[in-house]
Formats: sequence, C-alpha cells, structure tokens
Amino acid sequence: MTKGALALLIHGGTDNWSPQRWKARFNDVCSDRPVVLLPDAGLDPADVHYAAVWKPVPGELAGFPNLRVIFNLGAGVDALMADKTLPSVPLVRVAVDDLTQRMTEYVVLHVLMHHRQELYLRESQRAKRWAPKYQWPAAAIGVGILGLGTLGIDAAEVLKRIGFQVAGWSRSEKQVQGIETFHGAAQLNTFLARTDILVSLLPLTPDTRGILDRKMFAQLRRSSPLGAPAMINAGRGGLQNEADILACLDDGTLGAVSLDVFGQEPLPADSPFWTHPKVVLTPHNAADTDADAISRYVAEQIGAFEAGGALRNLVDRVRGY
Repeated sequence: MTKGALALLIHGGTDNWSPQRWKARFNDVCSDRPVVLLPDAGLDPADVHYAAVWKPVPGELAGFPNLRVIFNLGAGVDALMADKTLPSVPLVRVAVDDLTQRMTEYVVLHVLMHHRQELYLRESQRAKRWAPKYQWPAAAIGVGILGLGTLGIDAAEVLKRIGFQVAGWSRSEKQVQGIETFHGAAQLNTFLARTDILVSLLPLTPDTRGILDRKMFAQLRRSSPLGAPAMINAGRGGLQNEADILACLDDGTLGAVSLDVFGQEPLPADSPFWTHPKVVLTPHNAADTDADAISRYVAEQIGAFEAGGALRNLVDRVRGY
C-alpha cells in the first residue's frame, strides 16, 4: 500500500532553500512515499497526508482533506498562524541541534562584539587611530535574554560560562539552573533594569508585536560600562519598532544594535539601517540551519508518528508558538 504523500509548499529562500533542492532532499529521506513539489497538476489532494512548508500562501493548505501533520521548515510560525484557513491538524516547528547551535553562535558573537567595543575599534582602524579604551570584564555586563525557549536557554548557558551576568525573561515561569529568571508582565521592568545588552529571541505573536520599542529601551540599565545599552534582535522583524530604534540610537537611549531581522525583507536599499554607524546588520542568517538536518528531522518525525509515537515540538495554537 502506498504511503500518504508529502507535499512541499515552499516560497522564497536562498539557493540552498530552493524548492528543487528541498525536493531532492525529501526524495532521499522519504524514499518510501511520494514527495510532491507544488504546484503539481497531477496531484490528487486526497493523497496528501503531510505538508512541509516555508512561507505558504494563505489558503494553500486548506485544500488537502486528509492532511495529518504540517511541518514548518523554519523556526518562526507567525505567518502560518495568521492563516485563518489553516487546517486544524498538528503543526510542528523545527527544533534541531544545528539550528540551536547556530543561533547561539550568533548571539554570543554579537554580545561579545558590543562588550568588546568592536564598533569603536573598527572605527579607530579606519581612522588609523591607536587609542585603546579601558576594557571591562564580562562579569560587569548584564545580558538579558527575552525568550527562554530552546534557543534562549542554550545561548544563556554559553554566555554564563563566559562570565556575563545572564538573566532571562519568559511569559510564563521557567527555571534554568544557574540563570536568574523573570516572568510575566509584573517582572519585566525588573528584568530590564538589570540589563545592559538585551537579546530578543521571542516568537512573534499578537502580544509581542512591536515590543522592542522606546518604552522598553528606556528601562534598560543606564549605569553600565557600555555607556548606553545595546540591543540584539535575532527573533522576528515584527517584534521591533524600527522608527523607535533609529530615534533611540540618535538620542543615546540605545548605544548600538545588532539586527538580523526586519519588518520588510529583503531590507530596502533606502533603509537608514544600512549606513547607520551604530547598527550591525545581518541578512536574516543568524540561524541559517542545515537544510539536510531539517529534512531528516521531518522524515524521522513522520516515521515515528506512523508507528504510533508522539510528535515533538508541537506548536501551541493558543499561545502561537
């Protein structure tokens, strides 16, 4: 008996994330079932039991009457959750070690960049100016991580080992060994007041949209060796109020930012972020995960599910992540 088909609905992405590359990968790891790259005029929608998707068009998934599971190939599921026609089947997010490790690399790199005054040092290099400033220890800097999921916890633990004062905030209470934790709206201000470098790894939900704004930045600690707080957003572009970020950089409320995500991507050529001297910009590649690892992860989950096992890393549709 032929196993249910896996449909691929993939839009956009780099060459390594092209639909054709995904098709080749899934043909290899799901060789025991049909793998169909949509659109495919010869496909009977009733044959589709699984869908692997990246930025699907709203309504695309509604046409499969026997759909059993949706696998989102990226970490963020906000675009999927906004689809009012999304079938009420389990939705699985990517949570592979490769993604976690790459995000931790990014967070540690950019925390260290701001801690070790790299913007000033590179400016000095361009000016041929030999003028080192006092370098404070990591223990003098409070790093605050917004979002204590798998990514946030891993980054927090590595930063703690380097010597930073690390704390994390999440919507609901979480305990992480060796990390000071805060939760809920009532503890957010206390968390911000001890933070010199703010790292955002939050999911994008109606509650978090635009949360990175002037009100939040103004509550960050003002007395650290940095002079003014720094902010790193490697979560979602919709988390940040971009006008507030630019204004806060210009008036000193923020000293510097690292931004991997934006409200509009690719970032328009006329965006002030490209040339602002206090901005470190990356093209949404903080956790540019090994696509081979993702395809294996999906295939393993399908196999376990068909054998009667439980799906891992399910999205809570009420919370939106």
